[in-house]
Amino acid sequence: MRVFIVAGSPTAHKPYVLAPGPQDLVIVADLGAQHALSWDWPVHILVGDLDSLPEVLATGLQRAGTQTLVAPREKNETDTELALNRALTYGPEEVILCGALGGRVDHLLANVSLLLRADVAATRLVLADGPATVRLLRNTQRETAAQAWLTGAAGDLVSLLPWGGDAEGITTEGLYYPLRDETLWLGSARGISNVMLGSRAGVSLRYGALLIVHMASPAAPMVQAI
Repeated sequence: MRVFIVAGSPTAHKPYVLAPGPQDLVIVADLGAQHALSWDWPVHILVGDLDSLPEVLATGLQRAGTQTLVAPREKNETDTELALNRALTYGPEEVILCGALGGRVDHLLANVSLLLRADVAATRLVLADGPATVRLLRNTQRETAAQAWLTGAAGDLVSLLPWGGDAEGITTEGLYYPLRDETLWLGSARGISNVMLGSRAGVSLRYGALLIVHMASPAAPMVQAI
């Protein structure tokens, strides 16, 4: 099962390559409801303090039977984090957080930081906004490398950024600038703007946490649940 979350960034863009299928659940965070409707996506659950969503849309969704979980305006979590909390209660295999990479810089950084939450370690959490997808590859056991595979097209940009510390023992496949059991140091921009050589690329990591940012081609095929 996959859960799609649509965040309320005012600059949210419809993901290029990811869209919910008939078996997927869509949770929207406040203004994210407006984005989802404009993308012709279903809205199954509305979460948030509803301070940004036009009242007419909120009322219309409620009348249509959309489950609505209203939060107080003064709270410790963002609406996006509340939506993620709800998504995790379903035990999904994957959570795709959409429209979370634009707007206010503090919200953007907070959304990327959600990838570090301990309770998402067993769930594939992907941030998707327009052509960009962001995921975290992490490994706390040096004996066995963690691995991620990317599907795209030749010419797609892939950036690798150490997150929270140095990322050690990185090996890549299918990228123009190869890494062979190398370290990307925290604070270094060496991993920016690599290029996919074909439709598939791999990244393995022996220790640490590594952000993988993939910029897809506008002509990339849409990926839905079967």
